[in-house]
Order: sequence, then structure tokens, then C-alpha cells
Amino acid sequence: MKFLADMGVSPRVVAWLRAAGHDVGDLREQGLHRLPDGDVFAKAATENRILLTFDLDFGEIVGLSVQPGSSVVVFRLRDTRVDRVIDRLSDVLVQSSDALQAGAIVTVEDGRHRIRRLPL
Repeated sequence: MKFLADMGVSPRVVAWLRAAGHDVGDLREQGLHRLPDGDVFAKAATENRILLTFDLDFGEIVGLSVQPGSSVVVFRLRDTRVDRVIDRLSDVLVQSSDALQAGAIVTVEDGRHRIRRLPL
């Protein structure tokens, strides 16, 4: 799978995804840390990447988008330690990869994740 890591996503999460064989773009590595949210989403959509973010605004941005197949994983975790983020993301990738590849907003919480398939 192809991902784009927003600024709040730890470099260790990026490294874990890459070690698992995923293609991951990282805004921090690319020097795009000041890119506005709309441009971040446009970059992810143009590059056919699933956006990983802690920014709740992206759920609305993606929901209002007309980009087919665009997806975002929004983390809403109380425990944001890297190991916990990786654990929850691992579950999401196993259980929801089809939805992510087709276009969805996946909200990841401490004990569950919710999928809203797109378009809304």
C-alpha cells in the first residue's frame, strides 16, 4: 500500500510501515511541514496515497472531496505512544485494507476503528 504520513505521525511509524514493505511518503522528510491541509490532501490524492494523520480536519476534507479512491486514516487515540499507534494501525491494515484501497475514512480509536466508505 502507498501512504503519506502527515506531520503528527512519528518517523518510527513511517519506518515500521516501510519495513513491512509499504511505500511511504513523509511530509517531514520532504520538507513540506508547512503545507496547508488542502494541499496535503491533494498531494495524497494525486500520488494515490492513503493519508495517515492525527488532524481531525481531514475527515471533513476527504468527505467533501470528489477524488475517487482517496482514503485517510485519522487517529483519535488517548495513548499516542508509537507502540500503541503501530498496534492500532496494524489491526486497521489487516481488517480494513479493502476499504482503504477503495476509498474510505477510517477513524482509529483506542478500542475500535470505524470505516466510512466514500463517497459519503
